[in-house]
Amino acid sequence: MTRRRVNVGALMAALLAACVAFQLNASMLSPALFTIEQELDTTSAAVALTQTAFFTAAALFSLFLPRLGDIIGRRKVLTGMLVVLTIGSVIAALAPSIEVLFLARLIQGVSGPTVALSMIMLRVEIRDPKQYGTLMGVIAAVNGGIAGVDAIAGGYLAQNHGFASIFWSMAVVGVIAAALVFAVVPESRAEKKEKMDWVGVVPLVISVGTLLTAFNEAGKLAEANWPLVIGLIVVAVIAFTVFWKVENRTEQPLIATYLLKQRSTWALLLTTVLTMTGVFAVMNGIIPALAQDGAVGFGMGAEESAWWTITPYAIAGLIIGPFAGRLAGSWGYAKVLRIGTVGSVIALALMLPVVGSDSKLGLLAISILIGITYAGIGNVMLSGLGVMLSPKENPGFLPGLNAGAFNLGAGLSFAVIYAAKTATTVTDGSGTEGYYGGIVAGGVILALALAASFLIPKPAPAGTHPAAAEADAARAKVEVNP
Repeated sequence: MTRRRVNVGALMAALLAACVAFQLNASMLSPALFTIEQELDTTSAAVALTQTAFFTAAALFSLFLPRLGDIIGRRKVLTGMLVVLTIGSVIAALAPSIEVLFLARLIQGVSGPTVALSMIMLRVEIRDPKQYGTLMGVIAAVNGGIAGVDAIAGGYLAQNHGFASIFWSMAVVGVIAAALVFAVVPESRAEKKEKMDWVGVVPLVISVGTLLTAFNEAGKLAEANWPLVIGLIVVAVIAFTVFWKVENRTEQPLIATYLLKQRSTWALLLTTVLTMTGVFAVMNGIIPALAQDGAVGFGMGAEESAWWTITPYAIAGLIIGPFAGRLAGSWGYAKVLRIGTVGSVIALALMLPVVGSDSKLGLLAISILIGITYAGIGNVMLSGLGVMLSPKENPGFLPGLNAGAFNLGAGLSFAVIYAAKTATTVTDGSGTEGYYGGIVAGGVILALALAASFLIPKPAPAGTHPAAAEADAARAKVEVNP
C-alpha cells in the first residue's frame, strides 16, 4: 500500500510546538519561585511542592497515555493533553492561593508524555533512519531546554509582570500547539486494535507515584521523614506486585510482563535511571550552587549563574542534538549513547580542578561540555531508544516507561548526589569537599550507566519486531551493537 506523503516541515512545526509547550511548563517557572512565594504569601517549601506536583503528575501520566494513544489515536490524545495543559495554565494564572496553584500544576502534568508521543508520531511518518534520527534529535534537544531562553524569559516576566504572566504565556503557546497538532499531524494508531487496561493502570500508577514521592522526601536528607520514606517504598513494592499479577491474568494488558523481562526493556530503563541519577543533580544543583557560593565558589547571583551554567548547557544540547540523532542513524543509538556517557564522565572529572579555582571560563567550558555529552547526546539517544526498541504491538509502552525512568532518575539524583555532598562536607561547611563528593558520586554513577548501556540490544530495522530480533540475536550468539 502506498503511504501518504507528509509535509515534514509542517509536521515538525506542530510537534516542536507541542514539545515547547511542555518544556515551558517544566522550566520556565524555575526563576519565578521566589516571586510566587511573595505574591501568594506562602513558604518556599509550599512553592517547591507545586513543582514536585507537576513533575510527579507528568511521570504518572507518561505511564499510560502513550498506550491510550496507540488505541484511540495519538493525535487525539496529544491534542487533548495540550488542551488540558492550557486549562491548567489559565487556572494557575488566576490562582488566588498556593492550594489552587498546586491543583493547576497537577492538571498541567497531564502533558507529561508529550515528547514520547511526539517521537512515536514522528517515527510513524518518517521511515528513513538518518532523517528520523536528525529530526528526533531536534525534538529531544528541545526537551532538554529551549537554549536557556525559557528560564531567562520566565525570570523577566516574573520580575516585571508577576508570576501570572508566565502562565498566560504558557496558555498562549498551549493553544497554538493544540491547534497545530490537530490541523497538521496525521492520526495514527497501533496496528492491532485492543482495549485499554485501566485495571492495570491503577496499581502501576500507585507504585510509581509512591516511589517518586519517597525519593522526593528522601531528597530532604536530615529533614526527611524516613519512616514515611520506608512506608512509601513498601507500598510501591506491594502495588507493583499487584500490577504484575493483574497483567498476567489480563487478556489485553497495559504492559505484558514478558516485555518487562526482555533486555530491550529493563536494560534501557536501568541505563536511563543511572544516567539521570549521575548527571541531573550535578548539572541542575551542584554546579549552579558552586557558581553562587560566595565562600568557596564564584559568588555569582542567580541570574549571572544561569548565564554561565544552565544557558550554555542548554544551547550546546540544542545545537548538538540533531547531529547526534543523524549519527545514530548510521552508527547505532547505543554506540552513540556510550560516546556521550564517556564524555559526561570525562566532563565531571574535568570539573574537579575547577572546584576551588577562580576560573569562570573553566566553569563555562564544563557546562558546555556536559551540554554536548548529556543534553545533546545522552538525553537524545535514551529518548530515541525508547521509541526504537518498543515492540510493534505496543509501541507506546516503552517510551512511556522511559519517560517515567527519566523522572525517577531525576528525583533519585537529588537524593543520592546531595547525600554524598552532605556526607563529605566538613563540619563548618566552609570547604570544597562537599562539591568534590557530589561530583565524584555523579561520575561513579555515570560509569555504572555506561556499563549498563552495553546490555541494551541493537534496535531492529523498521518493520520488524524488536523482541524477535533480540531472540534471533541470542540464538545466534552474536554480539549486538558492538
